[in-house]
Amino acid sequence: MLATRSTAELIGSGQEGTVMDQARAYLQRVRHGEMGALPAIGGFIVLSVMFTILSPFFLTERNFANLLTQAATLVMLGMALVFVILLGEIDLSAGVTSGLTMCIFVVLVNVNGFNWIVALLIALLTGVAIGSFIGFFVARVGIPSFVVTLGLFLGFQGLELIIIGSGGLYRVQTPEILSIMNSNLPIWAGWAMLAVILAVSLTTSLWDRARRTRAGVPNRTIALVWIKLGVILVIGGIVVGLLSNDRGTGFKPVSGVPIVVPITLAILWAGTFVLDRTKFGRYIYAVGGNAEAARRAGVKVVLIRWTAFIVCSTLAVVSGLFSISKVGSVDAAAGRDIVLSGVAAAVVGGVSLFGGRGRLLHAAIGALVIAVITNGLGLLNLPAGVNYVVTGGVLILAATVDAVSRVRAGGSLTRR
Repeated sequence: MLATRSTAELIGSGQEGTVMDQARAYLQRVRHGEMGALPAIGGFIVLSVMFTILSPFFLTERNFANLLTQAATLVMLGMALVFVILLGEIDLSAGVTSGLTMCIFVVLVNVNGFNWIVALLIALLTGVAIGSFIGFFVARVGIPSFVVTLGLFLGFQGLELIIIGSGGLYRVQTPEILSIMNSNLPIWAGWAMLAVILAVSLTTSLWDRARRTRAGVPNRTIALVWIKLGVILVIGGIVVGLLSNDRGTGFKPVSGVPIVVPITLAILWAGTFVLDRTKFGRYIYAVGGNAEAARRAGVKVVLIRWTAFIVCSTLAVVSGLFSISKVGSVDAAAGRDIVLSGVAAAVVGGVSLFGGRGRLLHAAIGALVIAVITNGLGLLNLPAGVNYVVTGGVLILAATVDAVSRVRAGGSLTRR
């Protein structure tokens, strides 16, 4: 009985065997429609190559750092939305939740003289309260998430006007907040960050293998662990090396990894750990795949849905923090326009709108694709309208790929 329970708590790793066995199994899954983030990765590469050819400024140290900071806000919001999209739900209020909580934060600091740490904690608790409110009406009362969050999307804009005032604007005066998006790590810290990433990845992989061994479950070949570490080392080394070069235009050198990068990676790792290696994460996928089957299996569906909205709103606060750090101010329109881009980031990255399929990394990749489009078109001095058209086209294409791949995998286009 103990072995059965331990086995049930492990991550399913699919077909075991050699590296070639794993490669063939992956190709088989792709042919059956389980492409994950593969289209988004392909799009990212194609777009990067295209903009590198069209603009001499795209593949430079300065623009690369700008691209990472521009994408950070959308990456965080996209990851927040993954928790509810995996359930087949939506949170249209996530963007204005980020804006409203930042309005509260800046007023507490600038007007009421609160310590910025206390004000940030209040903002985060406000995000928890908002998520709890949404979760209650969606999970307990049974109102569709679209309706509840659309109502909050409209209502929170009114609260922002009340707090900030029509046409009002507050500047962010906290150096620690401003440094998140506008300052860089020392060069040595960037390489130390890469070493920590490698160590954490290795430790996590070996821990997973040890758990499977204790439970008597077959492990994949150890070569896959070394391949993954090698990929992280190569890509991470290129990124850190590129950002370690001086990208300043004046007398003062500017170099190093932006501070926002390790913060985002830490949250990405923590969220991925929760979804991949905890009961809560497995239950989210189960409820998103088939809520009724999950309920009959003993999953507390109401609690899972409720908690997912709390996590989403809380991470939306972090996204708002990134935004005000980048912009340096908060106005009454904060967060109004970003939520649909967050949904687009998740869908473009391969998170299924039908629920039950996707990962936080997919949303991060999708956000990078959208950031590349925005950044590249900006460098080409094309009108803003072109950006919306291209992004919309990419979103429709990604949603189509999701729907077609779901049918090919044996699913349906209707929720169960």
